[in-house]
Amino acid sequence: MEPEPEHGAATISLASYTRLIGANRNFRRLWLAQIVSEIGDWFYTLSIYTLLLQLTGHASSVALALVLQVLPQTLVGPTAGVVNDRLKRKYVMIAADLVRFVIVLSMLLVRSRSMVWLVYPLLVAETTMAAFFEPARSAVIPNISEASEVLVANTLSSATWSVNLLIGASVGGVVAAFLGRDAAFVLNALSFLTSAVLISGMRFAEPHADAAPPLRPRDLVDFSPVMEGIRYIRSHPVLVPAVFAKAGELMVGPSWVIFTVMGAREFAVHGRGINPAGGAMLGMSILLGGRGLGALVGPLISARWAGQNDHRLRLGILFGYVTIAVGYGLIGVSRSVWMAAACAMLAHAGGSTVWVFSTTLLQLRTEDRFRGRVFSADLGLASFTFATTAYLCGHFLDLGIPVRTMAVGTGFFMLIPAALLAWVLRADRFRQGQKAA
Repeated sequence: MEPEPEHGAATISLASYTRLIGANRNFRRLWLAQIVSEIGDWFYTLSIYTLLLQLTGHASSVALALVLQVLPQTLVGPTAGVVNDRLKRKYVMIAADLVRFVIVLSMLLVRSRSMVWLVYPLLVAETTMAAFFEPARSAVIPNISEASEVLVANTLSSATWSVNLLIGASVGGVVAAFLGRDAAFVLNALSFLTSAVLISGMRFAEPHADAAPPLRPRDLVDFSPVMEGIRYIRSHPVLVPAVFAKAGELMVGPSWVIFTVMGAREFAVHGRGINPAGGAMLGMSILLGGRGLGALVGPLISARWAGQNDHRLRLGILFGYVTIAVGYGLIGVSRSVWMAAACAMLAHAGGSTVWVFSTTLLQLRTEDRFRGRVFSADLGLASFTFATTAYLCGHFLDLGIPVRTMAVGTGFFMLIPAALLAWVLRADRFRQGQKAA
């Protein structure tokens, strides 16, 4: 049997992260842009979800918000993929950031229950811009990094996301509780403006754009490039399970509904100077803090084991699914907010490993000219399952199913993608054994 490709794997260590940030100017600017925009996003997310729960009293309003934050990425994905494979991805990211700056500031117009409707179209508009930005950011990593640095870059980006969640959830809850939601909206808007400035200073080659024909308006509704991308994925067996891996994280959508409702109804924080809305936000902040800590440590540990070995990366995705299942099962029986946060930490250590490992496989195994479409498909499929499961979770909670039961059920359903991936891996190993024989 032939050895699995290593792609010039480098040692995953603190020194490798420091070296990447210090020596790679382009990655450093992209990384700093990620920090400022994601911290702002967490401030914003806490404010939006608790605002909706407070003004409407329905868990389904939070679920609908999440649906509108992710489902457009599925619908816009084909067009976003074509745009990212025809235009310079740097300019796509800058444009998306500037539009989101205006959109988030518009949230300041929501001042009462009668204005709640405005939240939903604004969320759709913001998510549409994210559908263009995120595939571009993932696709440029191989352009600004050496092949041996790709897993290092992805692990660092994941760790940064997790630290941003810890900071944003903790500080954002305090800011919103004591300074009000408007402060969170303004800070998030400014974070997008700062991100655009940082990305504008990046300098790197984009060969896919140089070789592509000019983008015409009718190309935005021409699905032949999309079909070409689908055929490309189908012809590469390693890409098929990798592009569906994030869609298998069935806990992502329900997690936002579960943590919001648990924070408000099960684990609200009480204290002097903290009103009920603030206590709910602080309870949610603690749960999200556990989630962020788990997402931080998961890839940092698992990446050292996996390196850039294709089989270990795929096996790590399987282990991640199982860890999520166990973690959410335990959240449902937790008796304190701190125990629930610890279980969220366990679950999302596995979830973050799935995210990092699948992204790395796609980056290492996808040609540059297809990368925009592949990552748009990756994000679109994931967004569809996130939206669907979030909506169902909110619906069942409003029907009277206890939030703890929903948490246990989420863990149980995570065994489905785990079983499917185990079957795929076993079939792949069997085929490789047949070829070697």
